[in-house]
Amino acid sequence: MTQPPPRFAPAQRVSKFEQDVWSIFTPLAAETKAINLGQGFMNFGPPAVVQEAAKQALDTVEANQYSHPRGRPRLRQALAASYSPEFGRQLDPESEILVTAGANEAMFATFAGFLDEGSEVICMEPFFDQYLPNITMNGGKPVFVPLRAPEHAADQTISSEEWRLDIDELKSKITPRTKMIVLNTPHNPIGKVFSEDELRAIGKVAEEHDLIILTDEVYDRLYYPPLTKFPRIATLDGFWERTITVGSGGKSFASTGWRVGWLIGPAHLIQYSFAAQTRVVFCVNSPCQEAIAAGLEASLTQPLFQDQTKAYLTKRAKLAKVFDDLALPYTMPQGAYYILVNTAKIQYPKDYVFPDILHQRGDDFKMCYWLTKEIGVCCIPPSEFYTKDHWPLAKNYARFAFCKTDDVLDQAAERLLALKKYIV
Repeated sequence: MTQPPPRFAPAQRVSKFEQDVWSIFTPLAAETKAINLGQGFMNFGPPAVVQEAAKQALDTVEANQYSHPRGRPRLRQALAASYSPEFGRQLDPESEILVTAGANEAMFATFAGFLDEGSEVICMEPFFDQYLPNITMNGGKPVFVPLRAPEHAADQTISSEEWRLDIDELKSKITPRTKMIVLNTPHNPIGKVFSEDELRAIGKVAEEHDLIILTDEVYDRLYYPPLTKFPRIATLDGFWERTITVGSGGKSFASTGWRVGWLIGPAHLIQYSFAAQTRVVFCVNSPCQEAIAAGLEASLTQPLFQDQTKAYLTKRAKLAKVFDDLALPYTMPQGAYYILVNTAKIQYPKDYVFPDILHQRGDDFKMCYWLTKEIGVCCIPPSEFYTKDHWPLAKNYARFAFCKTDDVLDQAAERLLALKKYIV
């Protein structure tokens, strides 16, 4: 006899969610006192001008009250001033910019604004893990197409630009139900910055099938030489009319806990993200909006982003050097703050005992667990960013974040050298 469902059964939209990677590895890092290069949060604060503006906002009555649902006027005007040159057009802060509760909510509101039950969304693997629940909770169905590394990535260091999307494979995923393509550049966890040619090819597919492009550009202020300009799909070949761009104050100003993000796009698209957002969060926290506005205003006359890039180049070099010393191949990122390391040469003890929860996950979960617990450096298994069918693509990788102070990176490098005796 079939048992009736429990009285307080969860909704189908959440009933299949598994324990996520962060709830496994962040507590493990704390418990073992491992250096946490897993989750991409900073262990340093925002620039002084941003911190000071946040403190001043707390002393201003109106800056502690409800903001306009579109975002505080000062922040929208600062975003227009900062991003109009980036987009090659004068942005309208009243209709083409929407302030959101972080980039994640920006995407959730956009999916809520455009997806109907059964709408399909193309996601490139690896993908940021929040994309999937954001899509499915709004009735959509994610459809996957992987980025692939070249074969020689198994035994030599490569640039993130060498990870490629097969455009024909992308086209093969399109159906009459496809509504949207999600793009992420600079890419997490690969660090790839899509070139203008690659963006044009993706945009052409969207144009041919009349699809919306949702481009996650939260690391747009963090790209490295020899790149001198960050390519944006919204600036190319008329794709502006079908593109919504996601940005992040948390990533741009080392304030990930403030949850201030934004959407930029044509009014005929932004209006529907806005319609959903007013029913999701109504408005975004006011003092932090003022502070992010101050940072953007300062960046127009001060080299805040340029100085940040220089600092991250040093951090990237510190972490890359230890993997060079260990002769472990990795992907050198063009942007963002992650290094994807190939772990195939590392052999942990065959009789090592892992918790049961890892036996249902990709092979990289065990490697990263062992690295965290026994080497003392927490990293993230990137199979979390793949569908189960494609877990094998990630089995020999681990993601290390270098958005940490130099002294922490130096300590991590020292600990990682203990891997020498495990490398074959």
